[in-house]
Formats: sequence, C-alpha cells, structure tokens
Amino acid sequence: MISVTILTKNSQDTLRKTLESLRTFPEVIVLDTGSTDGTMDVAQEFPNVRLFISDFVGFGDTHNIASSHASHEWVLSIDSDEILSPELVKEFHALALDPKCVYSVERHNYFNGKLIKWCGGWYPDRVVRLYNRKATQFNNARVHEKILTDGLKEVPLKGPILHTPYREIADFLSKMQMYTSLYAAQEKERKTGSLLQAVLHGWFAFFKSYVLKKGFLGGREGYIISAYNGHATFYKYLKLHESTKKVD
Repeated sequence: MISVTILTKNSQDTLRKTLESLRTFPEVIVLDTGSTDGTMDVAQEFPNVRLFISDFVGFGDTHNIASSHASHEWVLSIDSDEILSPELVKEFHALALDPKCVYSVERHNYFNGKLIKWCGGWYPDRVVRLYNRKATQFNNARVHEKILTDGLKEVPLKGPILHTPYREIADFLSKMQMYTSLYAAQEKERKTGSLLQAVLHGWFAFFKSYVLKKGFLGGREGYIISAYNGHATFYKYLKLHESTKKVD
C-alpha cells in the first residue's frame, strides 16, 4: 500500500483539489509548517488525512520528517499545488511495487490556465515521486531537493501530475524571495557570488528559457516565466554574495 505525503504552509487555495485527487489512497500525511490560513481546516475535511505539525528545516529534511509518519513503506510525495490525473491514480494502484525501483511521473505545469510546453525548468519536467522509504529518502538539500536514486532503477509512469505553481504574479515574488534565500543559505560554504556573476547568470537564465527553451513560443506567459527565471537567478547570486560576505 502507498502513503501519500504533502508539505503545507498557507495552502488553503490549492489543497482541496489536491486532496480530492487522493481520495482512493488509504493514508495521506499532511505535514504543516506554520500555516496561518485555513489549510489545516481543509485537511481535516478528508477522512484519509492524518495531520501533523513541524518546523520547516529545509525541503529535503522536512520531506523526510513527513515520510517518518507514514504507516506504509511506499511513499508518494506530492506538493500542495499538484493534482493527480485519473490516469495516474489508476496507474499507481495497478503497480507491482519493487523496492529496487523508484517511480517517476511527468509533471504538466500550468500558468494562466495554459499548459506550458517551453521555458527552462517547466518542460519537460519528469520527477521521481514514489519510493520505498526503507530503501531511500530525500537528500538534505534546503531547496531543489531530490529523492536519492543511487543503485535503484527509475521506472517512468505515463499518467501526468497537473501542477499550477503560480496562480498570480504575487506568487512569483513570494516564491522568489523564499527560494533564493534558501539557495544562498545552502551554498554559502561551497560557493561564492558577486554582482558580475549575478548579472551573467541572470542574463543567461533568461536567454536559455526564452530562446534556447523556446519560451517565446509561449507568448505572454512564456515571457513572464523566462523573465522570472532570469530575475530569480540574479537575486540568487546576489544573496549568495551577501551570505559569503557575512561568513567572512
């Protein structure tokens, strides 16, 4: 059997649809890291949900805390703004699970109601999400965390996860603030940053997303996403520079 884990913080606007797509799973672990909205009220509406509260200690370690509450060995990790397609739900329930394997899914990312088939990091977007918690776990990265797959076979599944990471422009800004700070804290003892690096990496991130990854084919949405990728990279390296100066 499969336990589902979800990290939440102020996720009330998206969580209900996520949980509705998980009604056929026997156990959903919702680990909340400090919501001040109605997230926990939404979670308590669903009889298969078990709700826990934790400090946020970086994405990788917090995912591992969530999986430690699971009753089953197999854990499906999804985000509070993701919805499992009916095809994927059927696929999960039909799997002959092998502890020597991890299972990946294709994530379909939407913005302004449009499926984004361009832009860096948005398409293609295949991620490992189902794993045996006695065989592996998430790494300890604060941001851009991954399930460790060394020595395990990745099995790609066909059904997609439907993902809406940004519903309005304010979401871009709030996530940029959080992710760039986490990146700087994570990398400050291994890398250095500078204004020149910020400008060069930021410019190239926009160029890669808009030109090389054909974001220009996405019209308005493609430009907004590509500009965000450039700005996020720019501020990531500026914050890294600031963090390394404080260490010195």
